[in-house]
Amino acid sequence: MLDMKVLPDACAERRRTNACDSCGARQHSVCGALETPVLDRLDAMADRIRLEPGQVLVRQGEAADHLFNITSGSVRVYRLMPDGRRQITGFLFAGDFLGLTTGGTYDFSAEAIEASSACRFRRTDYRAEMRRSPSLEAALFDRVSHELEAAQAQMLLLGRKTAQERMASFLLDLPAHDPCRPGPADHVRLPMTRAEIADYLGLTIETVSRVLTRFKTSGVIRLLSLNELRIEQPGRLRAIAEGEA
Repeated sequence: MLDMKVLPDACAERRRTNACDSCGARQHSVCGALETPVLDRLDAMADRIRLEPGQVLVRQGEAADHLFNITSGSVRVYRLMPDGRRQITGFLFAGDFLGLTTGGTYDFSAEAIEASSACRFRRTDYRAEMRRSPSLEAALFDRVSHELEAAQAQMLLLGRKTAQERMASFLLDLPAHDPCRPGPADHVRLPMTRAEIADYLGLTIETVSRVLTRFKTSGVIRLLSLNELRIEQPGRLRAIAEGEA
C-alpha cells in the first residue's frame, strides 16, 4: 500500500482554530448537523490525510480500524471477485463517509481517483463519540439510510435496466453526488475512466463508449473533453433513463 500523507494536525497552530470551520465539505457531510462541542471533539481525534491519484485508502480484507470522511476529490470503492474481476460499487466525493457499515475487516477496497483528502478517525474513538453525542448518532443513521437507498437503486440499475438506461441514469445522477464542485447547468464531470464507469454499470468498455457515442450523435449530450460533457437534452435523457424512450 502506498503511504498516505498525514498532515501535521497535532501542532499548536492547528489547535487554536477548529479545522472544521474552514472545511468546504462540512455542510455536505454528517458534520453539518453537529453542534460545536461535538465538532471540536471530532476535530481533535481526526487525522487529515492526502492521497495522490491511485493511492489506496483501504484495502479489502484488512482490519477495519478506521472510518473516513472524504473532504475533497473523488474515490472509487470496489470489490475483487475470487477470479480477479472487479466490481466498482460506488464513487465517493467530498462529504461522503466510508466504513460505517463494515464488520471486523473491510469487505471492499477504496482508492483515490484524483488528488483527494479525507479525515480519518479511529473506529473505537468514533464509536465512543457516537454514544456520547445523540446528534452524531442521528446524522450517521440518516447517512446509513441513504446508503441503503443507493444500494437498492444500484440493484435496480444492474438488474433491470438496459445499457442505455444505465448510462443515462448515471449521467443524470452523478452531479448531485459532487456538491462541493457545482458546475453550469447540465454540466457533468467524469473524473473516472471509461473502464471504471463500465465496472460500475456492469458493462464493457466498448458498450460504454458505444452508448456515449450514440448519445452524442443523437444530440442528447455534447462531449466537451474526455472528462466533461454537457447534457443538451435533459428531458430526453431522463426519458431514456426511465425506459420511456
